[in-house]
Amino acid sequence: MLTFDFLWAFALLPLPLILWWLLPPFKETTPALRVPFFEQVAQKLNLEPSSGAVVQRSNWAQKILGPLSWILVVTALASPQWLEPPLVRTQSSRDLMLAIDISQSMEARDFKGPDGKPIDRLTAVKSVVRQFIARREGDRIGLIVFGQGAFPQSPLTLDHATVLLLLDEVRIGMAGPQTAIGDAIGVAVKMTEGSTAQDKVLVLLTDGNDTASRVPPDDAARVAADHRVVIHTIGIGDPNASGESKVDLKALERFSGETQGQSFRAEDRRGLERIYGTIDQITPIKVQRTEFRPKIALYYWPLGAAAVLLAIYHAIAMLAALIRRPSAPPAAVSQ
Repeated sequence: MLTFDFLWAFALLPLPLILWWLLPPFKETTPALRVPFFEQVAQKLNLEPSSGAVVQRSNWAQKILGPLSWILVVTALASPQWLEPPLVRTQSSRDLMLAIDISQSMEARDFKGPDGKPIDRLTAVKSVVRQFIARREGDRIGLIVFGQGAFPQSPLTLDHATVLLLLDEVRIGMAGPQTAIGDAIGVAVKMTEGSTAQDKVLVLLTDGNDTASRVPPDDAARVAADHRVVIHTIGIGDPNASGESKVDLKALERFSGETQGQSFRAEDRRGLERIYGTIDQITPIKVQRTEFRPKIALYYWPLGAAAVLLAIYHAIAMLAALIRRPSAPPAAVSQ
């Protein structure tokens, strides 16, 4: 789109007409030699005398090029610019971390896929998490996996395609057979250090209880609260089981309650989808978008056109003057 930075410059277009109307004509006087026999001299030289005043008359080219050049100069003065399509910059105002339990107990095939066939817990979690990530446009998302240890699978990033790719690479048992919930919370706190995001949210999903953390989960939750990290917990295990497979729902409620978060329990894939839908509602997307439209300066086009037109005119006028110049008479030859 064509725009002008100084649109007021076009008010200067009638300026030459105003000056021509207001200012008196230019007059120039030169000394002259008066002789009483001027007419005789003119007759001898075959010259026809004219009036003393000389008025320069403009030709058709000047009448066209003058106004056209002035219009081009004023257009250049108005600073024409071409606006490129806007570039939108999206700045996240939330850090969203997903901590997924990949301990050995996630191999249990007590979930059903879309086709009704049994699938293991991790496969069900991955399919639901993919849909959740797809809806979180504008959030910086990080992925944490934990078992006996906890480590970031993906840093906080707006590149959700990379997060999904790294999610697909997650395998059961790659972090050890046990469960370290406290360490996973600690990794989330570490990942958000130095972040300027308004909201920091951790969605922690586990099917067991803490058996391997170096940092007690309750202590880790208090540290998270101090760092303004809200924890939402999801338990998908059996609270009546024993050992590693028993999910401690009361402990998960404590962790989330410490940080003003919420705790959920999912018994099947549909329940898991509803939980992530609820989290979508309680943590609405917050993004800041700024637009920038690149500008391309075009003032040199009309200015250059005016210069070229005037240069061509003067070159043609000079050539025409050289052609019209009379040749010198031949010198007399003595006998």
